Amino acid sequence: MAKAVFYHAGCSVCVDAEQAILPYLDRTKTDVETIHFAQHPDKLDEAEKLGVKSVPALVLNGTVYHINFGASMADVRKAVGK
Repeated sequence: MAKAVFYHAGCSVCVDAEQAILPYLDRTKTDVETIHFAQHPDKLDEAEKLGVKSVPALVLNGTVYHINFGASMADVRKAVGK
């Protein structure tokens, strides 16, 4: 089964991307997880190690796809105090 992780910061760009893209993923073939950094700041290091440079971003089977531009990871860290 494929693994997809959608990382976001809750901004309007991120929420729009989540609502536009995630419904297209076939949940019978893809395990989908959504990480909102304000709720899960402990996931910041994990995302950066995978190569996430900005949000929103979709990591699909280890490959990062940056979607539009909501915020840099540095801005996200400042916002969540990490």
